Amino acid sequence: MNPYRSVVMIFLVAISPSLGAIEVYDFKNQQQQELYQELTQELRCLVCQNQNLADSDADLAKDLKDQVASFVINGQDKDTILAYMVQRYGDFVTYNPPLNAGTYFLWFSPFMVLIIGAGVLIFNIRKNKQ
Repeated sequence: MNPYRSVVMIFLVAISPSLGAIEVYDFKNQQQQELYQELTQELRCLVCQNQNLADSDADLAKDLKDQVASFVINGQDKDTILAYMVQRYGDFVTYNPPLNAGTYFLWFSPFMVLIIGAGVLIFNIRKNKQ
């Protein structure tokens, strides 16, 4: 057997699993495909550390991507899909959690730290001047 043919065969066998991992969905139009891309960028993978669905290869992420694609193909809008995901998985599933009583600390703690830090800095400056 030709040595080049052996190298090509080994290469093809090595890349074949990655070829099967490509997701193909039959969207009806370009807007549906764009909505799908937007949603998979905005939704968080629940088992990965700080990855969105689009970037994740986890099995659960694959299932969620299939579900999002199904919703998009069936004509559901972005708000409906996001509301379903939040209801099912909680606010953690979105990268931009809503502003409500449960997330006030998350949203306002950086400002509080900044205000406290500025107060400590001003106090120390005035103390050193005296």
